[in-house]
Amino acid sequence: MTAPRLNVPLGLETPERQGDGMGGHRIGWRQLGTIWAEMDAGSGRERLAQVGPESVVSWRITVRGAPAGDPRRPQAGQRLRLQDRLFRIEAVAERDLAGRWLVCFAKEEEAT
Repeated sequence: MTAPRLNVPLGLETPERQGDGMGGHRIGWRQLGTIWAEMDAGSGRERLAQVGPESVVSWRITVRGAPAGDPRRPQAGQRLRLQDRLFRIEAVAERDLAGRWLVCFAKEEEAT
């Protein structure tokens, strides 16, 4: 197995509940740090969203491995940011038996 080419810097973000000042809350995002990744686009499709058609693309994003519980290890429910582009992480798995690399299965959703 060849090593992935980690040449894309991505911000790793986690959701946080923030009070809205009226007794409710909203979800905000806090950046945990930057990780380097290799990105491979998968299939894409169109779906109907609240504001009209929306393009959804699946991505396989490979990053350096980190043990479970380590804050550098991405988790489902977090997201990765590349400038204005957002990739919602749906699942994370080891790419190799030694756990040197992780694959994040993510979706990029973009209004059209």
